[in-house]
Amino acid sequence: MKAGTESHPSRRAGGAFTLIELLVVMAIIALLAAMLLPVLSKAKEAGRSTACIGNLHQVGLALQLYVDGNQNRLPEMRDRDLSSNPPALPLPAPDVVMKSELGNLNVLRCPSDFQGVFEQTGSSYAWNSLLNGQPAENLKVFGLNFDPHAIPVFFDKEGFHAARGPGKAVNYLYADGHIKNLLAIEGTLQK
Repeated sequence: MKAGTESHPSRRAGGAFTLIELLVVMAIIALLAAMLLPVLSKAKEAGRSTACIGNLHQVGLALQLYVDGNQNRLPEMRDRDLSSNPPALPLPAPDVVMKSELGNLNVLRCPSDFQGVFEQTGSSYAWNSLLNGQPAENLKVFGLNFDPHAIPVFFDKEGFHAARGPGKAVNYLYADGHIKNLLAIEGTLQK
């Protein structure tokens, strides 16, 4: 051998990676991806929940339009039941009653409704039928007066947003138009 051209067994020709090095890099990437997946799924659910809140807000505006056009009275309607086939309703469902105020009925679809509740019932949101036909400024349930900020009118039919954590699985639209994740009735104790 000529001087200065010594061969070292640890040097690689062409700078290639060994199989072990590639496997270690792939394992690190897989570990990082596994750590990021829950964070990404929570972020996706937060986005869907925001879209759901936007839908409920639009439903609230449509409800206000209905009330304004009907002598300040809430509609008389009942949700379609998932269990009865064919549905036997004494009253029409929200998608029928509020169709003209809603415009696009897809507003009644929660983006996190993966169980197909919208397809089966026409709405991912349930109507509080205890308020049927009541004057909007004087809400009573079982003889008790409620302020509009204390009684929900629409809410998710299922815990669509359970991935967000406890108390955040269901969105509630209250009679005054605000939306909360946790059902809170004024005067009750909360944790």
